[in-house]
Amino acid sequence: MGKLIIHQEKITDIEAFIKVCPFLAFDLLDGKLSINAACKMCKACLKKAKNGEVTYIEDTSPVIDKSLWNGICVYVDHEDGEIHPVTYELIGKAIELAKKVGQKVHCLFAGSEIAEKAKGLLHYGVDEVFVYDNPNLKSFQIEPYTAVFEEYIKTAKPSVILVGATPVGRQLAPRVAARFRTGLTADCTVLDILENTDLVQIRPAFGGNIMAQIATPNNRPQLATVRYKVMNAPDRNPATSGKITLCTIDNARLKTNITVIKVAKKEKATSIETADVIVVAGRGVKTKEDLELVKQLAECLGGEVACTRPLAESGFMEARRQIGLSGRTVRPKLIITCGVSGSVQFAAGMKSSERIFAINNDEKAPIFNVAHYGIVGDIYEIVPKLIAQLKNSAEVLS
Repeated sequence: MGKLIIHQEKITDIEAFIKVCPFLAFDLLDGKLSINAACKMCKACLKKAKNGEVTYIEDTSPVIDKSLWNGICVYVDHEDGEIHPVTYELIGKAIELAKKVGQKVHCLFAGSEIAEKAKGLLHYGVDEVFVYDNPNLKSFQIEPYTAVFEEYIKTAKPSVILVGATPVGRQLAPRVAARFRTGLTADCTVLDILENTDLVQIRPAFGGNIMAQIATPNNRPQLATVRYKVMNAPDRNPATSGKITLCTIDNARLKTNITVIKVAKKEKATSIETADVIVVAGRGVKTKEDLELVKQLAECLGGEVACTRPLAESGFMEARRQIGLSGRTVRPKLIITCGVSGSVQFAAGMKSSERIFAINNDEKAPIFNVAHYGIVGDIYEIVPKLIAQLKNSAEVLS
């Protein structure tokens, strides 16, 4: 991207020249013009500058030698060595990308007493696991973990790094990207790669109204975060392949200004992300008391209840049960939506479900565009009938 240069000495009528900009992007300070943040780079001032009052200079980006960067890396997200499932999903995508450009798949695994756990990754088609096993990495702390990441990147020089959009990943990825002055695309829903190893990162933008394709062709490494349940995990192979590389780092680089006093285990709550069956309440559910219908249907199916953003914001359900771009991404075997209109934002969080069953009284509701099965009707009439049929079936089977 270029920039506009104002030549003050060539401007004969400052007031008139200010009016040239349709976005009011000129500021007058001490008799001199400057360009403010309102500039849209429309170049209207450049077109109307008759005497060279404004010139445009194209920025020249440094050309990077992409051949020096090789490999698709997956950051291994874990807690005390227990690997988060998003890691396996990213390995599946990394293998797919690596095949397109003839590169290898790496994993970066940092922690304490994790060497044995790292061997399990070799059952998933990984070429090499870089393990930083150090007592100073027992608990996640942003400074030492960033130092490890930096050391790995400088050593292995991966072209692409994929990180899970977990609480840890969302802290670590941007810090690493800033350290290497490279790009980072958060919450990608689709990833692809070009022959020249440029990563095509696709994610919803402008409230989900468009799908943005983002690339950082002049920077390496290329970083992207992906939510859990967005990609497909590969099957575990009984045989192993690839190798473990034990890495070291100077303990002085693992110093931190933060002291971990205690790590308190959080009580595990039921998660909609791991549920096989989900029943979703939408804006068609009129009162909080009416949620009992949705809960009864979920109970009959042995599933979990979830909601759309309006219901979460109204306090009908906890935010952790919200599905969509600003909530959770799910991929159950069956999802039933009750009174859900099906906005783009909501659909992005559940459209990969195996079976989508929609109930809505508006036959033109967008939810029917993604649903496999649908009923046009009032949820207050249909849901009780479904519950009754399920209970009857359960009694017959018992």
